[in-house]
Amino acid sequence: HVQLVESGGGSVQAGGSLRLSCVTSGLTYSSYCMGWFRQAPGKEREGVAAIDSDSSTSYADAVKGRFTISKDYAKRTLYLQMNSLKPEDTAIYYCAADSVNLQLSRFYTYWGQGTQVTVS
Repeated sequence: HVQLVESGGGSVQAGGSLRLSCVTSGLTYSSYCMGWFRQAPGKEREGVAAIDSDSSTSYADAVKGRFTISKDYAKRTLYLQMNSLKPEDTAIYYCAADSVNLQLSRFYTYWGQGTQVTVS
């Protein structure tokens, strides 16, 4: 079955950096669209970044120029490099996968358990 396991979250001061990882199993990694989402307390889950099977990327306006999404095919791992972090980036971050190119839509089929990012 499909599994997505995130790691790399933590606490960081404003202006700092973190790199999130999402290890995948049980899916044809190279042909899936992958995305990062986040959910802050009291807010809806929102799309942060996505990368499709052709490695085309899309970003939410709030993170453009600061976050970078990438894939390592050999390691079957999705990354989110987050630089210049702000307190408003504080949220639980989730990775997601789908065989359809959903970009930043919330309707992905497969989800990880989430990793907490706190920026103070």
